[in-house]
Amino acid sequence: MIGENCSSLNGFIFLGMSNNPGMKVILFTMFIVVYLINFGENLGMIALIRMDSQLHTPMYFFLSHLSFCGLCYSTAIGPKMLVDVFAKNKSIPFYGCTLQFFIFCTFADSECLLLAVMAFDQYKAIRNPLLYVANMSNRVCSLLLAGVYLVGMADALMHTSLTFHLCFCGSNEINHFFCDLRPLFLLSCSDTQVNVLVLFTIFGFVELSNISGVLVSYCYIILSVLKIHSAEGRFKAFSTCASHLTVVAIFQGTILFTYFRPSSLYSLDQDKMTSLFYTLVIPMLNPLIYSLQKKDVKEALEKLRSKRWF
Repeated sequence: MIGENCSSLNGFIFLGMSNNPGMKVILFTMFIVVYLINFGENLGMIALIRMDSQLHTPMYFFLSHLSFCGLCYSTAIGPKMLVDVFAKNKSIPFYGCTLQFFIFCTFADSECLLLAVMAFDQYKAIRNPLLYVANMSNRVCSLLLAGVYLVGMADALMHTSLTFHLCFCGSNEINHFFCDLRPLFLLSCSDTQVNVLVLFTIFGFVELSNISGVLVSYCYIILSVLKIHSAEGRFKAFSTCASHLTVVAIFQGTILFTYFRPSSLYSLDQDKMTSLFYTLVIPMLNPLIYSLQKKDVKEALEKLRSKRWF
């Protein structure tokens, strides 16, 4: 253990989703299809935004990093989960578990923060379109993005340090498919009150700030849209925000349900299904939701489709 002599564990063993042989085939098929679509969509979205000059705007700059975050934390979990479906030995080294959680936490936190930044970007675009490029310059976007990743990494480092300094002196079997806070807390023989307190205060503050930022931004957006005289202009403005609100509602709702529901309502089996949703399914849905709503993305895809090499 890091700084501890109370454990002889060299690693952990995942119990996975199911030990039923019939279910394993179904789960593996479902997981690999979802992960490959997830990987292809997010990588494709990043490449499309970088290749098409029409998409070199602040909104798509942040969208490319939203895809990057989803790609990173789903890849930290997905391949290992796929290998473990049929593996007899579902073990992961102690430091491998530490690294997996740190990557997941860093990019999941960064995605939360990015959604708030994107709400602010939407407000700037609708509030004053003529000054939008000046207000959201490359320097401003880069500073916002640097802040997102720094806060995400700092929060992940805090949770990782506190969690992996705990004593694990009993069973090393994690009733989950990846290294997450709640299953590790249950496995520890240390007092986890400090960890739970930090989870609810620090991560809770980050979540509250994100949700508040999104709500405040959209209050101003609604006020700005109501000042638009044409019905077509109002519809275009609201449709622009629809995809972002959908992503925020799905992602934040799932995170809040997973980490902030009372301990009396906590169930590992239920948590595994919820975790599967936000680690693999939501990153797969994000590019779909945005690409279906954005005319610019469709036009960029049509340009690529017309090229023989694509």
